[in-house]
Amino acid sequence: MDLYGELAWRGLVSGETEGVREALARGPLTGYIGFDPSAPSLHVGSLLVMTALAHMQRCGHSPIAVVGGGTGLIGDPSGKTAERQLLTAEQVEANVQGIRGQLSRFLDFESASAPARLIDNAEWLTKLGAIEFMRDVGKHFSVNAMLAKDSVKRRIESEEGITYTEFSYSLLQAYDFLVLFDRFSCTFQMGGSDQWGNITAGMDLIRRVRGARTYGLVLPLITTASGTKFGKTEAGTVWLDPTLTKPYEFYQFWLNTDDRDAPKYLKFFTFLSRDRIAELEAASGREPEKRIAQRELAREVTRLVHGDSAAAEAEAAARKLFSGDVTAMSLQELLQVFPNVPSSTARYAAEGWPVVDLLASCGVTSSKGEATRLIRSGGIYVNSRRVTDEKERVRPEQAIEGQLFVVRKGKKDNFLIRIVPD
Repeated sequence: MDLYGELAWRGLVSGETEGVREALARGPLTGYIGFDPSAPSLHVGSLLVMTALAHMQRCGHSPIAVVGGGTGLIGDPSGKTAERQLLTAEQVEANVQGIRGQLSRFLDFESASAPARLIDNAEWLTKLGAIEFMRDVGKHFSVNAMLAKDSVKRRIESEEGITYTEFSYSLLQAYDFLVLFDRFSCTFQMGGSDQWGNITAGMDLIRRVRGARTYGLVLPLITTASGTKFGKTEAGTVWLDPTLTKPYEFYQFWLNTDDRDAPKYLKFFTFLSRDRIAELEAASGREPEKRIAQRELAREVTRLVHGDSAAAEAEAAARKLFSGDVTAMSLQELLQVFPNVPSSTARYAAEGWPVVDLLASCGVTSSKGEATRLIRSGGIYVNSRRVTDEKERVRPEQAIEGQLFVVRKGKKDNFLIRIVPD
């Protein structure tokens, strides 16, 4: 398979250095992408470079995922308006371990022909002495050229400015490329378009100290059709770690993709073929109300990140919720579906609770009077059933699995009430 052609038709080539296409076509080579361990998990924005590295391996090249346990102690200024708070070595190492597992879902580390490697740059950067670094690396870089980099210029012009710590970051990343070139004959680096300066710095260092030619390619930074930042929701960042973003929430993020973005995201974030994506795009054009492309996108990306079982469970929960009957759902499904809605508890009472008292005491309504008014106007549902009598008593046997009530106030405000032992 032609890696450059595969990336190009998917819209994943934002920029490239001279000779990239020819180098990739000449035969298998080794290339890498760096991953920033500033958080305990990667997020959906990281998926673009993860899929690019996977495409590299699928096309017969040898990929290296470099987790920045060393550079993560410094922090990359690229795209940042202020210096990040420095993490401790223990925090970085914990984050590195979390990222390892997420990368392993996309890369084959046991391949006989083109095995992937996962390397932490702390292995060499934490052993690098200051004098050695300045003599062997720093002397090959012009301060004038470093000051001309967009990421540095923006920070210098800002009120906060830039520290020497972050200013030196591009030299450390350049040194990474040199180490990988020496150890694994790595001649290719990819990254987001904000990494262009860091990539070319590494290429320059290798040319100066080894007299060798290397190559770089950058991927586009993603923006949504509506102009919002990709990967952000009202609930915050969409993480790959299921304890930070539940698989159902993850599935819903993709299912809610704008019609204008769905075909593009199928190319970016899945390994579906050109023909299959064209088929989905055409079907969505004919019947946009069915969200055919979004359903396939949500299914595929959830499967890639969380596995077949989690994807199937998220899809089943979505179907049940769409049907409007929460009583068809299990307790586990409901807790996945409603992870961020307000919740409260009610002490077990064999005789049950007057519905007005329950709504007011659990914070669904501000008072019994409001509860009464909402019931009379048809605005209260308990487990998908409209409550029509303000004198009604809700009983524990009506709870889902004897433990949970899903209360809806109005058209879309949901609340959970858990029954706890008396």
